[in-house]
Amino acid sequence: MSYVVNDGPRAVSPAARERVLEAIRVLGYRPNATARALRTGSTRTFGLITPDGGNPLFAELAKAIDKAADERGYVVLQTSADGDPETERTKVAQLLARQVSGLVLVTPTEAPDLAGADVPVVVVNRVLPGVSSVSPRYREGARAAVEHLVSHGHTHIALVIGGKRQSERELGWRDGLRGAGLADGPLIRVGFSREGGYDAGRWLVGLGERPTAVFASSDLQAIGLLRAVREAGLRVPEDLAVVAFDGTPEAEWCWPGLTVVRQPVERMAAEVVRQLVEGTDGEATACPTELVVRKSCGC
Repeated sequence: MSYVVNDGPRAVSPAARERVLEAIRVLGYRPNATARALRTGSTRTFGLITPDGGNPLFAELAKAIDKAADERGYVVLQTSADGDPETERTKVAQLLARQVSGLVLVTPTEAPDLAGADVPVVVVNRVLPGVSSVSPRYREGARAAVEHLVSHGHTHIALVIGGKRQSERELGWRDGLRGAGLADGPLIRVGFSREGGYDAGRWLVGLGERPTAVFASSDLQAIGLLRAVREAGLRVPEDLAVVAFDGTPEAEWCWPGLTVVRQPVERMAAEVVRQLVEGTDGEATACPTELVVRKSCGC
């Protein structure tokens, strides 16, 4: 039976395989994953920690990682750290105690505690020294967004950005402006959320010299921004053109549809699983983004 269930190591004739499978169906046999893990030394399970389980981008990425892992015969245990370093440390320890075969940290805190992690670790959307990583080409994608707005004739382009420090998306915004010979537009730092985007939008529409376009560092920020602009009696894209970064389904179903720099979620997920399975050490992979044009930019 074990040769059929485990697909080897010895070949089984088609007739014998069918008899075994029929016996399995009749008896309702289920393999014991715990016993197999003890025998092989691998649980074939990956631990996945996201900063916010309710964020559409992280939900989409988690689903893609689960699918890519399943294709290689692994299952995924997913949990959220809520962006809190202490919670993250606890979740890392809990997953390692369950003897996961690998660990994925999506947008981890600045200094995640990986002490005692004797399994492959891959971080997503951030680069940490000595740790394998997968991320989109943030700077390149942000520059493409700004260049697209410039192609519409905009010369006063604002940035709505998350985080407390200068990021690759901010650098890409500046690259696009410098490449067009333009000065920096207004910049506001808010949370990566609808509420953050809404607050940013209220601030932008109240400026004496209002920008004509804005690049938002996430879809959720852009969606909050759209509400603030509408409440102010202004129109998108006629009064304010908008381009966002992420490319989640929410960007397609809001109104107007958001022009976005889409993260290559499926490709990133496949690369994450590859790095875990192969046990790469410190490999950093940056995946190209795609500009998806809809109505919010004026096209």
